[in-house]
Amino acid sequence: MSTCILRAPVSKGFSLQFATTFAKKTSCYGVQRLGSTAAPQPQVCIVGGGPAGFYTAQHLLRSHKGVQVDVFEKLPVPFGLVRFGVAPDHPEVKNVINTFTQTARQDRCGFYGNVTVGSDVTVEELKQAYHAVILSYGAEGSRSLGIPGEELSGVHSAKDFVGWYNGVPGNKDLKPDLSAETAVILGQGNVALDVARILLSPLELLKKTDITAGSLEAIADSRVRRVLIVGRRGPLQVACTIKELREMINLPGTQPALDPRDFQGLREAVQDVPRPRKRLTELLMKAALEKAAGKEAEREWSLRFLRSPTHILPSPDRSRAAGIRLAVTRLEGSGEHARAVLTGEVEEVECGLIVSSIGYQSLPIDPTVPFDLRQAIIPNRMGRVQQAPGLYCSGWVKRGPAGVIATTMNDSFDTARSVLEDMESGQLDTSTPRAGACTLHALLKQRGVTPVSFAGWEKIDAVETARGREVGKPREKLVDVRDMLKVASL
Repeated sequence: MSTCILRAPVSKGFSLQFATTFAKKTSCYGVQRLGSTAAPQPQVCIVGGGPAGFYTAQHLLRSHKGVQVDVFEKLPVPFGLVRFGVAPDHPEVKNVINTFTQTARQDRCGFYGNVTVGSDVTVEELKQAYHAVILSYGAEGSRSLGIPGEELSGVHSAKDFVGWYNGVPGNKDLKPDLSAETAVILGQGNVALDVARILLSPLELLKKTDITAGSLEAIADSRVRRVLIVGRRGPLQVACTIKELREMINLPGTQPALDPRDFQGLREAVQDVPRPRKRLTELLMKAALEKAAGKEAEREWSLRFLRSPTHILPSPDRSRAAGIRLAVTRLEGSGEHARAVLTGEVEEVECGLIVSSIGYQSLPIDPTVPFDLRQAIIPNRMGRVQQAPGLYCSGWVKRGPAGVIATTMNDSFDTARSVLEDMESGQLDTSTPRAGACTLHALLKQRGVTPVSFAGWEKIDAVETARGREVGKPREKLVDVRDMLKVASL
């Protein structure tokens, strides 16, 4: 592999460590050996350093022995929702980071953190530098409730709340109000149960996780003792999985407070549903009908079915949320396709914290990239962006924010296969050399952007794990980008 000639001197503010790694791991057509008949090296850029990005890179590198893959990430640290979305008490799910690390350490893979595509560099500039650009930047937005009072203090999206306790730099100053006894979570999926579990977990359990120091301190002072997890439909439509439900039921120091009336007639109904749904519903019924013998706890949680939020109720001075008004619903139809319709009845719940967990949402990244605003995805066929040759997508921005990490893996492999098929067929023209990251090095430097290499991330990782050992945690995350950049540049 030929190496990249850095035509600009390395100056203060653009780390020598990055430049050295950059030169080792990047090839440029500008230094192709005279008289060489070798085909140009395919240059592929992936935007987004989360699971979708790394799974796409992994499949490309395994399947094509000549391709160069560069991963661009907005934050100085990689791994996206594995680092920032997976609950702190689920360390086993984060083991996939080991696989991603093996991918990033390959000679034909470059990582460029602290680079925001859309502002630091445009998609069009990436298309000029690479044969293919794959957009894998996930879902950074949240679906709006669209009800009065949503803007009040005390109302947060689950994305922001999860980001707060998981160390997303943009959420480090969230300061949720945990002074009221009751908290309400809107939505009954896995993320909703994650939030409830973190709010109610014994402090001794959380102290052994990688939850951030600031959020751990706030939760230690929390007065929340009761969490209502609200859904528009019934027990047969809850979106969580049995693993998360079982964790809630078995959470030390807490007890479920489920209404047995919500489960009347379900024993017969579950006989004809798919096995995973049947097992989930039977576990719910057991928790509702068979209160654990002798289990008395000062904290409780409940699933409130057939309720839809209509208003966030303000405090007397209208400075913060003090409650929520819920419309009572009933179901039309049955099974997964049952629809919630209003009955005309309403009820109000006093609470100080309201977390909306009704879905993440992808956002447009660049005016030149097609985007379906209604579905909040990039329109595509098998990962090929429609009417945009050379542009691909994978992960949530491709299909919407659904599924588990394994779903994202399969989806990303599909996109990588589409790229490889297009290379093989000639639909993706790789006959003309492209400079790849070599083009962007000088451009980013000129714009005052300091990329963080994977070696820079490993310095951050080492500092975080060392800080964690001092307090008995797997790591103590850096939550300020300035601190991350300072450590990465050492």
